[in-house]
Amino acid sequence: MSGGEVAGILVAVFWAILVSFLAVALARLAQTLRATTKLVADVTEQAVPLLADASAAVRSAQTQIDRVDAIASDVQEVTSNASALSSTVASTFGGPLVKVAAFGYGVRRAIGRKSTGASAADAPAKPSRRTVIVGRTVPSARRSKRATRDNPNKRD
Repeated sequence: MSGGEVAGILVAVFWAILVSFLAVALARLAQTLRATTKLVADVTEQAVPLLADASAAVRSAQTQIDRVDAIASDVQEVTSNASALSSTVASTFGGPLVKVAAFGYGVRRAIGRKSTGASAADAPAKPSRRTVIVGRTVPSARRSKRATRDNPNKRD
């Protein structure tokens, strides 16, 4: 055997090994593609009913939203009617009712004073207003007078 024949045999063996590896790779690729095709088919079979259910749920939600919108508009109308009624009642009865209440209070007070014999002179005096000046101190003589005036039971 010559060197050319040996080289030819070696090239033929390497080509046979290369073709074998490529055939194995193509077989595995074909198997992967079959599994992928089956997986896509299964997902499609399951997705179609899910999409139909989702579509029905969206339609139902839209129906409910339409109902809530109608209820909200009715509530808004009732609220505006109640507000109008309230303002009408307040303007119709409010002024006279306040006047009647004030008159009744005045009559009760007058009857109460008349029955107890109290006069304006016997009415309790209003407390005098005090002015506070920040940063100033009251002399001690005035402090003791003020203390006895505010609390007559307490003596220094």
